[in-house]
Amino acid sequence: MAEIVVAEPGYEVDPKYPRPLTRSITISCSHDHVPEHFESERLPPSLASKIQEFLRVANLVGGHEPRIAYLCRFHAFEIAHYMDPTSSGRGVRQFKTSLLQRLEKDEQATTRKRKEKNDMRELKRVYCMYNDYVIQHGGSFDFGNRDTERLIEAYNIVAVLHEVLETITNTDGPQVLADRVSMHAKVEFNVLPLDHGSIQQPIMQLPEIKVALAAIRNIRGLHSAQDVQKHGGVRDLFDFLQYWFGFQKDNVANQKEHLILLLANIHIRQTHDQKSNSKLGDGAVDELMRKFFKNYTNWCKFLGRKSNIRLPFEKQEGQQYKLLYIGLYLLIWGEAANLRFMPECLCYIFHCMAYELHAMLTGTVSLTTWEKVMPAYGGESESFLKNVVTPIYRVIREEAKKSKSGTADHSTWRNYDDLNEYFWSPACFEIGWPMCLEHNFFCVQPSKKPNAKNAPVSQNTVEQRRKREGKKDKELGATMEEVREPKWLGKTNFVEIRSFWQIFRSFDRLWSFFILSLQAMIIMACHDLGSPLQVFNMVIFEDIMSIFITSAILKLIQAILDLAFTWKARGTMEFSQKMKHGMKMAIALIWTIILPVCYAKSRRKYTCYSSKYGSWLAEWCFSSYMVAVAIYMMTNAVDMVLFFVPAVSKYIEISNCRIWTVLSWWIQPRIYVGRGMQEGQASVLMYTLFWILVLLSKFLFSYFFEIKPLMAPTKQIMEIGVKNYEWHELFPKVKNNAGAIVAVWAPIIVVYFMDTQIWYSVFCTIFGGLYGILHHLGEIRTSGMLRSRFHSLPPAFNFCLIPPSSRNDQKKGKGFFQNRFQKVLENEKNGVSRFALVWNQIVKQFRLEDLISNRELDLMTIPVTPEIFPGSPEKFPGMVRWPVFLLAYKLSTALSIAKDFEGKDKVLFRKIRKDKCMYYAVKECYESLKYTLQILVVGNLEKRIISAIVNEIEESIDRSSLLQDFRMEELPALVAKCIDLVEFLVEGNESHHDKVVKALQDIFELVTNDMMINGSSILDLLYSSQKTDMDFDDFSRDIEPQLFESSAGNDPICFPLPDSDPQNEQIKRFHLLLTVKDTAMDIPANLDARRRISFFATSLFMDMPNAPKVQNMLSFSVITPHFMEDINYSMEELYSSQQEVSIIFYMTKIFPDECQNLLERMGCENLDELKNQFKEKEIRDWASFRGQTLSRTVRGMMYYREALKLQAFLDMAEEKDILDGYDNAEKENPTLSAKLDALADMKFTYVISCQSFGSQKASGNPHANDIIDLMKRYPSLRVAYVEEKEEIVEDKPRKVYSSLLVKAVNGYEQVIYCIKLPGPPDIGEGKPENQNHAIIFTRGEALQAIDMNQDNYLEEALKIRNLLQEFRQHEGGKPPTILGLREHIFTGSVSSLAWFMSYQETSFVTIGQRLLASPLRVRFHYGHPDVFDRVFHITRGGISKASKTINLSEDVFAGFNSTLRRGCITYHEYLQVGKGRDVGLNQISKFEAKVANGNSEQTLSRDIYRLGHQFDFFRMLSCYFTTIGFYFSSLISVIAIYVFLYGQLYLVLSGLEKALLLEARVRNIQSLETALASQSFIQLGLLTGLPMVMEIGLEKGFLTALKDFVLMQLQLAAVFFTFSLGTKTHHYGRTILHGGAKYRPTGRKIVVFHASFTENYRLYSRSHFVKGFELLLLLIVYDLFRRSYQSSMAYVLITYSIWFMSITWLFAPFLFNPSGFSWGKIVDDWKDWNKWIRQQGGIGVQQDKSWQSWWDDEQAHLRQSGMSSRLIEILLSLRFFIYQYGLVYHLDISQQSKNFLVYVLSWVVILGVCLLAKAVNLGRQLFSARYHLWFRLFKVFLFLGVLSIIIILSNVCDLSFMDLIVCCLAFVPTGWGLILIAQAVRPKIEKTGLWYFIRVLAQAYDYGMGVALFAPIAILAWLPIISAFQTRFLFNEAFNRHLHIQPILAGKTKHK
Repeated sequence: MAEIVVAEPGYEVDPKYPRPLTRSITISCSHDHVPEHFESERLPPSLASKIQEFLRVANLVGGHEPRIAYLCRFHAFEIAHYMDPTSSGRGVRQFKTSLLQRLEKDEQATTRKRKEKNDMRELKRVYCMYNDYVIQHGGSFDFGNRDTERLIEAYNIVAVLHEVLETITNTDGPQVLADRVSMHAKVEFNVLPLDHGSIQQPIMQLPEIKVALAAIRNIRGLHSAQDVQKHGGVRDLFDFLQYWFGFQKDNVANQKEHLILLLANIHIRQTHDQKSNSKLGDGAVDELMRKFFKNYTNWCKFLGRKSNIRLPFEKQEGQQYKLLYIGLYLLIWGEAANLRFMPECLCYIFHCMAYELHAMLTGTVSLTTWEKVMPAYGGESESFLKNVVTPIYRVIREEAKKSKSGTADHSTWRNYDDLNEYFWSPACFEIGWPMCLEHNFFCVQPSKKPNAKNAPVSQNTVEQRRKREGKKDKELGATMEEVREPKWLGKTNFVEIRSFWQIFRSFDRLWSFFILSLQAMIIMACHDLGSPLQVFNMVIFEDIMSIFITSAILKLIQAILDLAFTWKARGTMEFSQKMKHGMKMAIALIWTIILPVCYAKSRRKYTCYSSKYGSWLAEWCFSSYMVAVAIYMMTNAVDMVLFFVPAVSKYIEISNCRIWTVLSWWIQPRIYVGRGMQEGQASVLMYTLFWILVLLSKFLFSYFFEIKPLMAPTKQIMEIGVKNYEWHELFPKVKNNAGAIVAVWAPIIVVYFMDTQIWYSVFCTIFGGLYGILHHLGEIRTSGMLRSRFHSLPPAFNFCLIPPSSRNDQKKGKGFFQNRFQKVLENEKNGVSRFALVWNQIVKQFRLEDLISNRELDLMTIPVTPEIFPGSPEKFPGMVRWPVFLLAYKLSTALSIAKDFEGKDKVLFRKIRKDKCMYYAVKECYESLKYTLQILVVGNLEKRIISAIVNEIEESIDRSSLLQDFRMEELPALVAKCIDLVEFLVEGNESHHDKVVKALQDIFELVTNDMMINGSSILDLLYSSQKTDMDFDDFSRDIEPQLFESSAGNDPICFPLPDSDPQNEQIKRFHLLLTVKDTAMDIPANLDARRRISFFATSLFMDMPNAPKVQNMLSFSVITPHFMEDINYSMEELYSSQQEVSIIFYMTKIFPDECQNLLERMGCENLDELKNQFKEKEIRDWASFRGQTLSRTVRGMMYYREALKLQAFLDMAEEKDILDGYDNAEKENPTLSAKLDALADMKFTYVISCQSFGSQKASGNPHANDIIDLMKRYPSLRVAYVEEKEEIVEDKPRKVYSSLLVKAVNGYEQVIYCIKLPGPPDIGEGKPENQNHAIIFTRGEALQAIDMNQDNYLEEALKIRNLLQEFRQHEGGKPPTILGLREHIFTGSVSSLAWFMSYQETSFVTIGQRLLASPLRVRFHYGHPDVFDRVFHITRGGISKASKTINLSEDVFAGFNSTLRRGCITYHEYLQVGKGRDVGLNQISKFEAKVANGNSEQTLSRDIYRLGHQFDFFRMLSCYFTTIGFYFSSLISVIAIYVFLYGQLYLVLSGLEKALLLEARVRNIQSLETALASQSFIQLGLLTGLPMVMEIGLEKGFLTALKDFVLMQLQLAAVFFTFSLGTKTHHYGRTILHGGAKYRPTGRKIVVFHASFTENYRLYSRSHFVKGFELLLLLIVYDLFRRSYQSSMAYVLITYSIWFMSITWLFAPFLFNPSGFSWGKIVDDWKDWNKWIRQQGGIGVQQDKSWQSWWDDEQAHLRQSGMSSRLIEILLSLRFFIYQYGLVYHLDISQQSKNFLVYVLSWVVILGVCLLAKAVNLGRQLFSARYHLWFRLFKVFLFLGVLSIIIILSNVCDLSFMDLIVCCLAFVPTGWGLILIAQAVRPKIEKTGLWYFIRVLAQAYDYGMGVALFAPIAILAWLPIISAFQTRFLFNEAFNRHLHIQPILAGKTKHK
């Protein structure tokens, strides 16, 4: 055992630190030295940041310098020991023990290997060696250098050895030792290496970076900087700010780089056309100032405060001051943590600190202390974090704790919005600066003291507050003068009350409009108008005007709701707001009294005047009521006038002028957001026209098909008197049949409020389709269209994606047609080279993604090598070599034309030239043959012969005598010979030399003898040119046998051909041109590759902004939040078969062609061979790139970088460089490559926010290694995560949280920035909090939010420059703040469900959002991949909201926030991003449930309320029907079914329907039956699928759309969408009523597997099965009691759709369950179900294991529910008692008695049944174990007793078998109703014996429902055809692609 020998210190030891350790460790036993690595990655969190570098360097140098490694590890041990001497931190003791053991092991072995006498000299030697290397090579350090990694390693080693060396010679105390570790020079950097002599870095050589850096480092002239300089270390403005305000060092470094990059990018954009670029322009700084402080200045104006941004008069100082203010804001924002969600809170902090900054800069003296103003919190380390951020953070955190994870009522705690909105009031200045922590704002618990409760808080007027402010703190606000008990402020401005009334309150204008319109239409229908002009009949007109009485009542309701719902926000409400609420209520009440009184008094009393001018209105009359209405409508008239002049309305709203504030006080709520959202005049007219058409269609349909047809039957019902009821009528004296009227009208009224959604869908389809057609959507839809339009792609590409200066096209044409012509008239040849380069990169990427094979790669590549056909341009000018797949079969077509052609040469040429591809194919084949012969034949004689033949051909072409001089019928034979020759050349086998000679001789003989009419002339010509005297015969005899053959050592042919890549490629291409026939028609074969090419080609014809040069484009970042999702599939995951089949097996069956392409690329026969060759990484990547994994997303997003580098190359390259190729240029020119990298770094950043990366690293989770692997693969990738570590404070561990940014360096992750947080960041919703902590590490002016289940493509990334230019366009005077993009759903290829989901999603993200953006102007943010104006959003609360539960759908709130803050959101379809969706029904249902939950929370939110009130009327309609209106309309459509069925049940059971219809038939009134049958209209909801059909038609052709629609119906799409309707309505309605919204993880698995019956039952029991059984019961009862008097056709018309819905809700989960009808699965499911239903629950038992645990979890929403919600639940449950009440009077045993006693006796029977069940249960508990026989006898006795009672009743009281069935139908719903009521009152009865009985009863019901569902499934499973049919419709898309589905479904262990 080793012991530590303590050395005598050479300095005074501080007693609070342990004594230092020596580097000599005594070893008790010797060990052989083994130079193995010591773990440097998995370290205790409290130590990692301080010691990791030393351990890593030890591992790096350990192999060749073991003693140095030992010293580094010993140094790390010393630091660890000093940091935690008691080893109390987590994992510290184990770490120190293992490190000490390693040091013991290495001590003697490393000493022996030391090369110097002592450790000091050894260290100096190695230090100098590495330092010399750094000095020698550091100057040439750039990204193109191959030794970059070695140089970075050397930097790290030098820094660490320097630290160790200093420590050995150290004479300071141990505290200095520990502190110095964190101070040694940082080598790592993010984008800009600012801190270590990095002037040689390529990015630092960029002029724009230099000028931005110079501006930041300019501190001359700052008075305060001189004082700071005395302390040293201040090099720039940021150091100055850090010194005075105490910001964290890494925060300063991070924001410094951030600002430099922003300035550089704006500067280069503004000065790219100027010669001088040596100084930062004021324009760049001013633009940043405007962007950053727009919100701040608006906030100051709103609160009536003067801005504290004060600039000097001198221009130079002005720029310094501006940069200081921007820097100050960025530093505040960068360290604000969760406060970033509160933008006005940050404004307040900045306001106070900017005042201090200005005072310091100008040397201002305080009027109270007469000293210079200094920062309130000083500049100590972390001062800002501790004193400013942490106190406010604690308030946020404590309030969030009160939410109880979102289950508490929203009114009991303050969310982010409440806390932020406190700073919308002048009361915020009472907090003061420095902040008074006793202020009410910091109080988080309501005080229980009476005096505190009554203390007045924030009720003073603005004037009173201002009087209380001291003179000194006039700008900062003052602290509270009086000392009092802090009081909890409560909610601010708004309270989220859980009630359906919120829908009316938020959209009161919409509901008032619909209610008043309904009333007016009913009045018109009552008067039976024959003409619209009859409305102006005085009687009718006066009746219609009664709607204003209804309007007054609705306004009174609205006023009451406003008062009730804002009651809990009264604490923060100003007196004027309270007064306004009171006045609104009083005025509404007055009008509610005045209007009815006036109407009653003046009814039919008019004052009339005759018209003098003979107009169509002969006379006009009015009454006092009309005058009152005119006065009542005055405010509406003003609103209407302002609606038509939006500019005036906007000015009034945003003006802070006192007069406008006073005038708009009544109608305009005094809140900071929601003002000035008006659109331009053109936009207003467009969406107004849209809604006028929608509403006109809706009202015409409602009037003529819903309301008017019911008037006559209604009058008849009123006239028919019903005397005999079939039950005990509770109101027998009422004779007007009011119940029947309600039953008939109620469904129609409900449908009236729902059907606007249908009409919206219809017009959405029409307008969206027209818009798509006008914007060239679907211009190229198929492979054939692509081939036919391919020649137009280069000019279109050149026009769209090449900057104007690069294509010498500065003038942009104006107008639509001019743009199109410009594209077509572009010089074709100049455009092709750039297009070809980019096209080849795209095709090459397809190959790397394994979408195409090697052969397809060759067929699709466009050659871009320099001209290799010498002499061709004069004969064939402008020759373009198109890809082979365009030209392939054209040659054979041309041959077939030419060989039989008779006529003139010109006609033949014209015929061939008509088809461009054919012409190019013939031309290139001819030139290629010439070229091939030219390089193959080297003998002089042979070359002369070939030259003569070529000359003859070309002369014939010139003379137009080719057909006369040559026999064209021999052409096919010639081509066959050429194919033989080229095949030999491609193979290049030397043994085929003779065959090549033979092929050449055959060609020569064929041409001269068979084809040429005068072939002998060739030999005559040669003979005449020879300088010999021999005659022709001798010449022929001597030459011909030796032609192309070797003689005398001279070979006339060069075979094999010399190895040259361009030459080989051309020969290969020639071979393809000759041999590839019709197979090229299907190139590429992969459907995804086809789709991507087609869309890319189509997008080139869409309107998009001109692309700037990469240097001048907007910079941007991408951020991806990641939690625990898959990163890369491991080999274990891929080959594991726990879920029936392995993932890799599944993948190979779903993507068989791509699997073959992978094997071809890797040169293997199968995956097993690939595994055996240790290429497992390739298998993992291939599979991961086809799942919904993070690696797929990262690969896709990094295409942006590749695209930028490629485009930067095109911007710089000349034509010669382009022809040489992009890849060659990068390899051969390191300087160019480094410059491209630098440009890409400056323009693009990608940050992944991996929430759990720190904990995964600590626990050794493989996911951590996968993330590190991603960083290694993509060096520019950055990962941000939250580190949780322990610090020892006062000998107690304390958790410290930090935001870290890391990158990969030499295989390790390296921390770049570490910014401490005030506490754990996950306070609210997880995803926005995850984004928020990482957003500070993003860069640029734009930010794209990408989810981790998305993908991107290189060809789409090429268009990012164009997209970002949209931020510089102005829509209606406003620049966009969010750019919406379309998505392609890549998971719709196999399962039918995935196909339905992808089509549904595609229609929303295309045609739906297209219409939302224009003309409706209400597109928000619907998740990723939208692109944000980054600066706009970081100064206004970020890219999402994070309050718990209320912001569950966090993304859409970013859109709400942007719109409310006067942002503009647009949508663009020329760029698309891939998106994965859920593929199984259970996954889809969970996703639908999450979205429905989110929408219900939106319904309660302040954002929706403000949008509903601040939008104009028509834009408000758009907002409603495209957000919560869709879900509420879905809920109404389901409610309509219930209303209709219960209405019919009432009519049937009471006998009203029978009496009415019989009476109607007697009187021949058929309209009544028609009215009842028309209820099936409610299923017109199918029309909402129209947009989907339109979108498919646009993009794939309308024939395809029709085929797909029919196919979808055959695959039961209607069943799926009806089932989804149930999911939406259940979760939306329940969440509004009871809460319980939560994030539901779906797993995002790509594999579809069988779900057990138990799992399906748990998921759908309450949402679908219970409702399905209820509908079924209603239909059965209705059918039983209507048969005798109603026709079957009427019954079918009324109920067919409801039967369909009920059966769908019951059996859809089993229809869409793979192997759902497999008998083996059925048996397993039955066993599992029985086990689950009987399993006892309890603490720790999961709901998937026990029915009892599941049942308790299902009631979780009721536990947190309020009293009103419980009461509503009880009232709704009462509907189940109507069955019993109605049916007992229809029993034969009742003998037609209508006495109430019959109903009472039915309850006696129910009580008897309950007692019987209780007796059995009690008997089981008492006797079943010990007295089993007696228990059985007891049950037999009970059974016989019940049977005898039934027999007696049947004989005595006429009890029939039908009565038993009816009793079941009556009593089963009653039991369920009792269970629901018991659940609602559970807190009252839970501790009684009744609760146990309720649980047993509920278990029996669930078991019964389960058996009822299981039985038909089991019966169908006996029929094999059912299973086959299910597989076919579930996987039809896969069958169409010839995929192997059966092996997947049947796959067991054999596929493992």
